[in-house]
Amino acid sequence: MAQEFPALAGRVVDAASIIPPDVEAQLNAKLAGLESQSQRQLVIATLPSLQGYEISDYGYQLGRHWGIGDKERNDGALLIVAPNERKVRIEVGYGLEPILTDGLAHLIIQNDILPRFKAGDMPGGIVAGTDSLITQLTLPEDQARQVAADASAAPESGIPLPMIIWLLFFFFFFVLPVIRRVQGGRAYGGGAGPVIVWGGGSSRSSG
Repeated sequence: MAQEFPALAGRVVDAASIIPPDVEAQLNAKLAGLESQSQRQLVIATLPSLQGYEISDYGYQLGRHWGIGDKERNDGALLIVAPNERKVRIEVGYGLEPILTDGLAHLIIQNDILPRFKAGDMPGGIVAGTDSLITQLTLPEDQARQVAADASAAPESGIPLPMIIWLLFFFFFFVLPVIRRVQGGRAYGGGAGPVIVWGGGSSRSSG
């Protein structure tokens, strides 16, 4: 059976009808702000059915079908929620791989999205995940890479992503300048391979 995809009618495609109109309006405004500030595109899709496919397969093909992000930079991202199959996934274009890694997607899903989903607050989980993604996608490049590297190095830390970003912001703007003035040193971060998350994860797409 060939996959069928909903039409890309906007930045939020609520095909599963789980997002109230006021929340959808807020999300659209946030996503428009992301595009204006960073020229990167993030789309939210809720799906009534994965049509028998794994969410990774469906999400990859959906990203290709919609062509999210700039064609040359391949910098689109897709937050997919399939409530009936209890699955959530973050699809990422190759151009965003250095700053939106599997480890970071794991943290966003586990810390920001799933707790709210499990409490019955699907819109709240989508908003929280979107906020974390937007925060990461609008950070300066060096800070975004450091956040991603730290998340990949310790994906099970359980520290909320906003706290990680705040700590790194503090480090980059207050601690690191002092260290460099005293020692003239440089800071480096490490990474780790992909992680497997129940009902979620991230992957690259050729959008």
